[in-house]
Amino acid sequence: VPYYVEQAVRTSMYGRPGAVYLDFANDVISGRIEESEIEFKDRCPDAPRTYAEPGSVDAAVDALKSAERPLVIVGKGMAYARAEDDVREFIDKTQLPFLASPMGKGVVPDDHPLSVAPARSYALQNADLVFLMGARLNWIMHFGLPPRFNKDVRVVQMDISAEEIGTNVPTEVALVGDGKAITSQLNVALEQEPWTYPQETTWWTGLSAKAEENRQAVAAMEMDDSEPMGYYRVLRAVREAIPEDAIIASEGASTMDIGRTVLPNIVPRARLDAGTFGTMGVGVAQAIAAAAVHPDRKVVAVEGDAGFGFSAMEVEVAVRYNLPITFIVVNNNGIGGGPSDYDPDNIPPGSYMPNARYEKIIEAFGGKGYYVTTVDELDSTLQTAVNDPTPSIVNIMIDPKAQRKPQPFGWLTR
Repeated sequence: VPYYVEQAVRTSMYGRPGAVYLDFANDVISGRIEESEIEFKDRCPDAPRTYAEPGSVDAAVDALKSAERPLVIVGKGMAYARAEDDVREFIDKTQLPFLASPMGKGVVPDDHPLSVAPARSYALQNADLVFLMGARLNWIMHFGLPPRFNKDVRVVQMDISAEEIGTNVPTEVALVGDGKAITSQLNVALEQEPWTYPQETTWWTGLSAKAEENRQAVAAMEMDDSEPMGYYRVLRAVREAIPEDAIIASEGASTMDIGRTVLPNIVPRARLDAGTFGTMGVGVAQAIAAAAVHPDRKVVAVEGDAGFGFSAMEVEVAVRYNLPITFIVVNNNGIGGGPSDYDPDNIPPGSYMPNARYEKIIEAFGGKGYYVTTVDELDSTLQTAVNDPTPSIVNIMIDPKAQRKPQPFGWLTR
């Protein structure tokens, strides 16, 4: 058993980190043995940090210098590599515009002045070179293909896995190895030959104008106190209620997508969501795991009612172990919104029971439940729930017809 446990731990840490499934037969689990007969293994060493070829580092810097409209995309690989200090140094040295993947948020704070997240679609579509720092051109990044990306976009790609290089779009420069180690190489190269992307460019002018336009559109929706409420007003209240270093687990279609823009991450490894495979039903479990690992941090699960429904009964675990999680259900009566009134003769396939009282689930186990239908209740209820260590559900009813702000592209446009 110690041998296989050490193997599993090492496999989870080395190379691309990730989950490992370790299966024991029942006779092993229930068997008994004297502890003196067990040969315990030493602690697994920290994962080795592999460096890129020096020539590739120079080629990457040269490629960035040659671009007219460069863009850095910071992915969760840099969070896994714990490379936040190195990445922030790189961004500050180069003054390059950047945006983050959903779980790469916080590696560089979302409020950093060089973040162009509010102009995400414009930045992706118009960049002539993208530097993928631990990010991948999968569905989250629209596979790097038109119309979301320039058809002639050049790619500099940093990744722990060699087999990921060139996926979907050919790579001009490959930096294979550990994200922290390679970014330190880039920073050393920039110390030896300093280079900064200029601020006075048409690229920055376009990015800044689009970012400001989108900020104003979102701000107007966040300040809209009409009822029934919309996503943006609710998520603004969540943002104002939670601490800056809160760990946010989020799932659901619009709830998760809008939350990525409205709920900022200032510190790394503080956002968990559907991830690479777009998995629903994981938010409650992610929140429980985060609270177990970080008992000193506030954990909030921001859930659409559909996403929450996959694993809602697991709130019992939070109550059983007295984990101070606030589960926030943004309830629009179904998948993509359902009717406000129940008509047994006309039940759309994606609809749920209108005005379902999800908060009563946690009350059954001894947690606290809150039901919110008005703006007047919203802010104070969230503040109360977030500041109370008792596990709770805040069930917030919104307009079933509420939508995101108008988008230039449909979902999953290729």
